[in-house]
Amino acid sequence: MASPSGAAGLWRATFTLLAGGAFAQALPLLLGPWLARVYAPEEWGHYTAFAAVAANLAVVACARYEFALPLARDDAEAALLLALCLRVLGAVTLVSGVIALVLVAFDSLPHAAWLPLAVAVAGAAQLFAMWATRAQRFKALAAGRVVQQGGGVLVQSLAGAAHAGTLGLVLGPVAASAAATLLLRRPAPEGGWRSLWHTPWAALRGVMRKHREFPLLNTPHAFAGALQDTLAVALLAAGSGEAAVGFWGLALRYLKAPATLVGASVSQALYPKLAIAAPAEARAAVRQVMKALALVAVPLMLLLLAAGPALFAWAFGERWREAGELSRALAPYIAAHFVASPLAVVTLAWRAQAWALRLALVGQASFVIALLLGQHLGGLLGAAWAVSAAMVLYFGWYFWKLATWTEVPDAAKH
Repeated sequence: MASPSGAAGLWRATFTLLAGGAFAQALPLLLGPWLARVYAPEEWGHYTAFAAVAANLAVVACARYEFALPLARDDAEAALLLALCLRVLGAVTLVSGVIALVLVAFDSLPHAAWLPLAVAVAGAAQLFAMWATRAQRFKALAAGRVVQQGGGVLVQSLAGAAHAGTLGLVLGPVAASAAATLLLRRPAPEGGWRSLWHTPWAALRGVMRKHREFPLLNTPHAFAGALQDTLAVALLAAGSGEAAVGFWGLALRYLKAPATLVGASVSQALYPKLAIAAPAEARAAVRQVMKALALVAVPLMLLLLAAGPALFAWAFGERWREAGELSRALAPYIAAHFVASPLAVVTLAWRAQAWALRLALVGQASFVIALLLGQHLGGLLGAAWAVSAAMVLYFGWYFWKLATWTEVPDAAKH
């Protein structure tokens, strides 16, 4: 695995990924107003519920073994990890099919029949993004982001023009993730693609044991994070109705877009660097990233606090002004999330997943409790303000711990 050349290498890779991400976000920004006008808040609510369930399964589709790929010591170990991930992905897709049958039988999730396909392609896209990250194919990662994010919105727009309803919103990300997977499949693993399917289970046991902290610690961490969003959707639907879920879903879709763009770019450049860095260099890189992200997050927060409702009404139409009110209330949370988004890879590289899992469970419980309490006292907006208050405290503690971390492993010795 090639190594980045210090801070210059990190920022060069980051800017390459940012350029691709910025281009990928151009279509969502341009087509967002169109999507908000051709899909009703209730349709956004149905899609938000489907996407939350699919994300819960897709985020653990490879048992998080894909995140061990940048840590593999050589190409042979990486090929074994890739073979393992593909088999786990197949098993999770089958489980998703069973879940879909149950959901269809009880008519409890719109378009649940598409769930296994959505999980399969989202899991594969994440797997091959990490495969490309290991190879430090940053231009390919940037192109993949253009395809996955921009292409998804384009398909949703065309489906909206055809009056496809919620199904159009569902199919956009599915088609885009499948296309991104095909783009990120290179380079072929050692032994070629066919060799992966003939790898005996006995050969996989070594990498399963070596990287067991990923399924044991990172999988529940990731699943609980996705479950937080699923529970939020369920609680809002029960207490405020499907239109409220639509407002919540649209607001977070666009408020978290900058974090998705910047966070994915920074983390994909930062992770391989931390995997080979000495402790002092690793700590310096993390602190530098945190400061740079904060300089972007604070102005964004102030803009939303000052003009969130007006911006949403102008961009998406007057019927979405309530989503703008939500954006104002969620602004502090969004700013903290913007800084935190790329830092998840830090605890992976520093082998601190047990600590990260414990802290995340505290944060997720705080999120759900704050949402419940805020919704009880002040409805939808009360829930948003309460979430912001709880999450600013939580992320503040998280940032301080990372900035003062003392147990950074000397990766250069491994």
